[in-house]
This record gives sequence, structure tokens and C-alpha cells, in this order.
Amino acid sequence: MRAAIYDAFGEPIYVRTVADPEVGEGDVLVRVRATGICRSDWHGWRGHDADIRTLPHVPGHEFAGEIEVVGAAVDGWVRGDRVTVPFVAGCGSCEPCLRGDLQVCDAQSQPGFTHWGSFAELVVVRYAQHNLVRLPDDLDHADAAVLGCRFTTAYRAVVHQGRAVAGESVVVYGCGGVGLSAVMVAAALGAHVVAVDVNPAALVLAEEVGADVLITSSPEVVGEVIAATSGGADLSIDAIGSGDVLAQSMASLRKRGRHVQVGLLTGEQPIIDLGRVIGAELEIIGSHGMPAPAFGELIDLIAAGRVDPGRLITRRCSLREGAELLASFDRSAAAGVTIVESF
Repeated sequence: MRAAIYDAFGEPIYVRTVADPEVGEGDVLVRVRATGICRSDWHGWRGHDADIRTLPHVPGHEFAGEIEVVGAAVDGWVRGDRVTVPFVAGCGSCEPCLRGDLQVCDAQSQPGFTHWGSFAELVVVRYAQHNLVRLPDDLDHADAAVLGCRFTTAYRAVVHQGRAVAGESVVVYGCGGVGLSAVMVAAALGAHVVAVDVNPAALVLAEEVGADVLITSSPEVVGEVIAATSGGADLSIDAIGSGDVLAQSMASLRKRGRHVQVGLLTGEQPIIDLGRVIGAELEIIGSHGMPAPAFGELIDLIAAGRVDPGRLITRRCSLREGAELLASFDRSAAAGVTIVESF
């Protein structure tokens, strides 16, 4: 198969022909039709993720395609079925999985991290029985690829963890793929949405997908958010992953407000004002993807026309172009989601 692969962290990513992945009894092999370029893949390429333990490595974790091979222990699926999967694949048998919390599985598998990912013609999905998501015929592969990580991560952060409801104020710090998805979901719920970003193009797209107020990030951002929400947000989301942004997010909350941390903080130990957390009864909540059984409610919203992940796609490219874009992810000013569609 053709794959984008790197031999060392931070070194060039090349497209070359490699052996097809081996398929275990509990696995399926998926032919990738579309895969997203996500900041998490950039973190992996830079060596920030401890799950990548062997090199060379193929990144990519946000994808959709058709089943090519079904493992002997996988029931109910056949070659040609159209699927996506959550970026965290739970084992189905540990204590968190048995509670239904596959997204925090003790033995989780993550394509593009624990094993080779979807920047390739073929990718293995482990624990397939518990993690395959069947795609409706009218949901195309590119739109479905956005679900694997960014859109479902945002959906769970806003709806399940953040508990946003109509009429509340929601501020989203960072309008990359996750942040824009959070804006769209919160707007669909009927929340008053404030979008914060340093990139004007990202703010324009945030407005297009439902943001009511746009704020350019600056040292005055907390005061601007408090003014825009008449005293502070009910829910604030850090979709970037920064100690400074986390502090701004917490300071933006009204009493009894909720902060949801989605963005990954690499190597930082942020200082949190626990005195205010106690005195104002604030909540600090983590959010890490969404399990496969919960995808159905989001797919129903898409079918009803209430959310449209395809609106976030601003660029479609080849695997070779995607490899180049991944390496420059931290320097890119492009807004929206880029999808690799040709391999």
C-alpha cells in the first residue's frame, strides 16, 4: 500500500510503498477513502505522544472508508461496509468499557498512535466489534472523516460533558477543527456562542457556522468575553491546549460556570486559581473523544440538517500534499479542516 511515513520524530514525511498491515482476529482492515489532517497528528510527528513507541510510523486517526478484510472474531460486518471509527478504540472488556466509557479504555487503541494510522490506503481497526460505526449511504466519506476525531470530540465536550442548553452562553477558545465544531454544535443547541481566536480567517468561518460574537485574542480577552456574555459564560471550552488559555477560560466564567478542557497541554503544568473554583463553585471537566455507541445521536442530527460537518472542510488534497501540510501544521494560517481524498 501507499502510505505517508516518517523514520524519526520531526524528520521529513515521505510517501512510499510499504507492506499492507496484518489483520488479527478481532480487527478489520479499512480501505481509507478520506482522512483528516489534525493537530494531534502533528504532536505525534513531533514526538509529543508516548503511545508512538516504534519507528518508522504512519500518522492519521480521523478517517472513513470501506471494510476490506474482516477478522475471524468480528461478527455482523462484511467487506464493502462503509464505516468510520472513534479515534479512541476501547477494548470492550475493561472496567471503563463495561460502564460504556470506551473513550477512557484502560487498553485503548488509537490508529496513528498505538499503531500505523490512516495516512495510507489501508488502516487496521483493532477491537473492531466495539468501535465500528456504520455510515448512512447519504453521508459521504469526507464529511464522515471529520466525525472520527474533531466533530465528535467537540460534540461530547459541548453536549455530554459541558451540558450546554439553549439560552446559555458558550465561549470557545480556539477555532481550529475542534473549536469550529464546538461552535456549530453549541449554536445548533440554541446557545449564545462567543468565538475567540487570533486568526481572522478562523473567526470568519466561526461566524459562518453559528458564532454570535467574534473576539480576536488579546490580553483584554477575558474582559471582552465577560462583557459579551453579560457577566461571564456558563460554559467555556479550551480547544487549543495552553496554560494561558486555560486561565483565560476559567476567568471568563460566571459563578457556577463550567470549563471543559479539550486541547492537549504538552509539558505544561498550568496554575489554576482554586480559591475562585471553590468560592464561585466552578467545574473543571476533561473531555476525550466519544465512544462509538454515541455516534448515532450525532448522525441523526446530521440527517436532520441541524449540523453539517462538511461545512468545516475548506481544503481537499492528495496524500503527498497532506504529508507536506502536516509537517507545517504549526505554521499554517489556514482555517477549517483539510481532508486527504486521493492516495
